[in-house]
Amino acid sequence: MQNISLVEEIKKLKIQKNAVILAHCYQRTEIDEVADFVGDSLYLSQQAAKTDADIIVFAGVFFMAETAKILSPQKKVLLPRLESGCLMADMINIDELRAFKASYPNIPVVCYVNSTADIKAESDICCTSANAVQVVRSLSSDKVLFVPDRGLGAYVDMQLPDKEVISYYGYCPTHMRIKPEDITDMKVKYPDAEVLVHPECHMEVIKMADFVGSTSGIIRRARESSANKFIIATEKGVVDRLIRDYPDKEFFLVSDKAVCENMKWNTLDDILYSLKTETPEIIISEKISTKAFSSIDKMLKIPV
Repeated sequence: MQNISLVEEIKKLKIQKNAVILAHCYQRTEIDEVADFVGDSLYLSQQAAKTDADIIVFAGVFFMAETAKILSPQKKVLLPRLESGCLMADMINIDELRAFKASYPNIPVVCYVNSTADIKAESDICCTSANAVQVVRSLSSDKVLFVPDRGLGAYVDMQLPDKEVISYYGYCPTHMRIKPEDITDMKVKYPDAEVLVHPECHMEVIKMADFVGSTSGIIRRARESSANKFIIATEKGVVDRLIRDYPDKEFFLVSDKAVCENMKWNTLDDILYSLKTETPEIIISEKISTKAFSSIDKMLKIPV
């Protein structure tokens, strides 16, 4: 009963304040009950930018709310739990990026969207896990620097033998906790299941996949595939939603370690409080925002 009243109160306040609520698909599933959009981080920010909302409440982590602010500078962007950062995004700061660039001068920097506004602003172009290969392929240089994720960078490097992808040492702890033996053990239990893997995983895990794709790509594959059983090698929130949305199929989380605790911090109570107080608000300087927008915009202009 408490959740029902909370949901109704949030929905009412959302209308009163002309707010839109975004929920990343690693969040707790109950957040979906009040969300206007659920999905990948860039998709959510793009959808919010298309609305006439005055306020964006982002149930996600810090860099995601920053991206929403970059794409909607005129809107007030709220992150209910300001301390919910991304461990991978926090593995590189502006001084470290500049030192990395200095070690490899005159090489373009491709920045994974899972990064802070400062890092986006200091990079040449952004990418997502869905389009990283296309973005790197589009560059004329035969060498690129890739930040901050060495997992996705290694995957791109494998896909593009004519390019040298020099990756920073950052990584996603949640995806790197997934080991090849986890896949092997699950395949023994479910030998006819398709293995769907996120490219932030270790290369040895990626090599065992039937399909490699972004979060949205994994969901689409599960929906469209003729298979009925799937081993999912990404964060638990994706599996929770697949089980809910496709009850005629079976989904198995590859490991109980595939949980991002930072993504689970937001609760319905946090969202309600954030809406009531219109805090915590994401603030980005105009200079950083403009440069970061340019990196994102260059990516969006690449033909798919």
